[in-house]
This record gives sequence, C-alpha cells and structure tokens, in this order.
Amino acid sequence: MTLRLQFLGAAGTVTGSKYLVRGQTGSILVDCGLFQGYKNLRLRNRDRLPVPPSSVESVVLTHAHLDHSGYLPLLVKDGFSGVIHCSEATYDLCKILLPDSGRLLEEEANFANRHHYSRHSPALPLYTEDDAFRALKHFRPVPMGKQFSPADGLNVRMQGAGHILGAASVLLEHAGTTLCFSGDLGRPNDPLMAAPDYIEQADYLVVESTYGDRVHDNADPAELLAQVINSTCARGGVTIIPAFAVGRAQTIMYYLQQLKASGRIPALLPVWLDSPMATDATALYRRHRYAHRLNHDECQAMCQVAQIANTPDQSRALDLRQVPMVIIAASGMATGGRVLHHLRAFLGDTRNTVLFAGFQAAGTRGAAMIAGAPSVKIFGEYLPVRAQVSQIGNLSAHADAPEIIDWLRHFKQAPRQTYVTHGEPQAADALRLRIEETLHWRARVPEHLETVNLS
Repeated sequence: MTLRLQFLGAAGTVTGSKYLVRGQTGSILVDCGLFQGYKNLRLRNRDRLPVPPSSVESVVLTHAHLDHSGYLPLLVKDGFSGVIHCSEATYDLCKILLPDSGRLLEEEANFANRHHYSRHSPALPLYTEDDAFRALKHFRPVPMGKQFSPADGLNVRMQGAGHILGAASVLLEHAGTTLCFSGDLGRPNDPLMAAPDYIEQADYLVVESTYGDRVHDNADPAELLAQVINSTCARGGVTIIPAFAVGRAQTIMYYLQQLKASGRIPALLPVWLDSPMATDATALYRRHRYAHRLNHDECQAMCQVAQIANTPDQSRALDLRQVPMVIIAASGMATGGRVLHHLRAFLGDTRNTVLFAGFQAAGTRGAAMIAGAPSVKIFGEYLPVRAQVSQIGNLSAHADAPEIIDWLRHFKQAPRQTYVTHGEPQAADALRLRIEETLHWRARVPEHLETVNLS
C-alpha cells in the first residue's frame, strides 16, 4: 500500500510548513503554517490549497509557531471540519498565538485603510480574531508519547523536539511504512528547553534545515547580550529587541535576570516586555513545568525580570521615554506587532540599538536591517536606519548543522529517503550535502507542491 506525501510548504523556504499525507483511506496535514518573508511567499497564503480543506480529515501540529500553525484559521474558514491534534502545551500556546495573529492582521488591514497605503481598497485581513477562535474549537490535545489515529489506517505518536514548549517530532505509521517529521529541532544544551528526544527508526524522514549551513558561535550569549546593552546604555540609548513571543522572549528574559543578578548589567536598568502574547506565554512556563529545564525559583525569577506594558497606551508611552532601557517586543523578524512602533520611534537615533536574537528569514525587515539596509519600510513609510543594528545568532532555539547531524546519527539504520525542508535554499542544500557526505544517506530537497510516493 502506498503512502503519498505532498510538500505544500517549507520546500525551498523556511516558512509555511504544510505537509499533506495521504494513505489508502484517509489524508491528514502535518503542520499548517503561514508563509512569511518575501512578498511572493506571503502571497501564497492567499492561494487556495491544492486539495479542498473539507477533504482533509485531521491536522497534526509539531508546535505552535505561526509558520507551523498560523494558517489553521483560514483552513477552518475554508471548510475544514476535522480535528487538530497537538501536544497539551502547543494547544495552550495556540490559544494565545492564533487569536493574536488574527487581531494583528485586522489591525494591519485597518491601519492600511486609514492611511491609504494598500493597493487594495479596502485592504482585507487574511483572517480575523473570530476566525482564530473558531479554529481553536477543533483542537484536541494529546499527551506526548501516546499513540492516536488522526485518520483511518494512520497511527501517530509525538516525541519531544526541544525548541519551544510543546514542540514535537511526529512519527506516522501506515500499513507497516513509517514516516518521521523532525519538526523544528531544539538545541541539546538550550538553557530553557530539554534536548530533543532521539528517534531510532523511520523508513522515510522529513528533517528541518533552518541552520543547515551554519554552526552556532560558542561565545556566551549572555556576555554578548551584556556587551550590547552596556554599550547602548553608555550612549544614553535604548535597546530594542525584536523577539518571538514564544521561546525567544523567555530566553532573553532568563539571561537578563542572570545578568542583573551577577551585576553584569545595571540592576536598576528598566526592562520592558511589550507583548501581551509573550506575557501570556511566559506564564505557561509555570503551568508546563515538565516541558522545560527551569526549577520553580528560576522560573519565578525569569517571569519577574521585566515590567509589563499591558495596554496600547503603556506601549506608546515607552516611545516618549528618553532614558536607557531595554524593550522586548514581538515580532522576532520585525514583520509586525508592537515592535514596529518602537522601531519607528527609535530607529533614527544613533544612540539606540536594535538587537536581533536569532534567525531572520529572507525578505523580512530583520534580514534587511542585518544586511545593512539604509532604510526600511514601516507602515508605508521609508525610515532611515541610524541606530546600531546587532545580532546574537547563538540565541537560536534551532539546532545548527552539526547538532542536526548528531540527532540523525541516533537512527539505527538509514531511512530509505530523507527530505530536507524548512530552510532557505542554501541552508537546505548544504544540509543535504552534509547528510550525504557524513552519513551516506539518500537525501534531497523537494520542490514546492511536489508529491512523492512512499511504499
């Protein structure tokens, strides 16, 4: 019996994870994410899926980040009526991320209509907050390690992948054929998250390659963070840290607490967390104690290091302050959210620093600024980049190339075929080559919308 796999996203790019798995009698999606970055990729979010959403029986999520879950409200809106399976922590995070995504899409459309900078009249959101709440009604969380059947003849089990709370690798079995999706793999020595669980066998493997062409710097990220903050303070400036609300924001807060406690940055330096979503996500670290490394006291200290900007008025007030401080705000690649207002306020002053903490997908403002763009477009207006722009690459929650290879080494035998996805073209092909030359496995980078038969 043949199992068919179609790559509806994350093939040749690092976003839009979406894999259609079809068995003899049922079909499911593994992940259902948004495309981000270049406009030609974002426009794919407006395209109809190659299959009617109503024909998909279930969805299995590896984790909650929007490039893996953010298309779900549109899937439901367009006719999906099945069940969305995920870990318990992923469900709790999606209850935060998806409505927030819908709300931001509505706000951006309204802002574009008020300021007349959209080509469309009126500009319409991809989906709304209400669409997100409707999608959440389809979720059914499943404990890690427990086998379940998302469609007739398909059996699935999830194992911990590190990365963020609730992240999983997905192992699927159909008529004796096994297919593994690595999901986004975390780092073995991440300060917050446990190392990814090893997998010993799969006939076919889909592995991520976000950092497939890189090796993380061994420098202490806390020390790099301290250097940037202290030099910015010495100039009398503000440090803006665009950070993913789930995972990255909490890691930065963990390091800031350590730096303050050890006296490596001023203990009285104001730190602001300006992301309601990140605030809610941080609280989940208390609820899901099994899913990370922190003990009770460490978790409490991390949660208390920052003052919270709860309301839009509090957020706007930060832009009027002319004193050294740190502002952590979503989104991590400066593609949306409150961080855009802070960039508009602080980007033109040489005293300030914009500090990116991790991977920046091609086509995002973050990638443009790191590449030295003299200006960036925010809310329809080009703003000069005069602030210092820095990056701490080794704060990433993704395994680098050697760490991915080490994870793969724990397979007792080579999969029949390994598909390298979820990476920019250079990163994906570099990991493909490394797998072939180091492990002597068959590996290839699939094309967008390609279908393969797994016998």
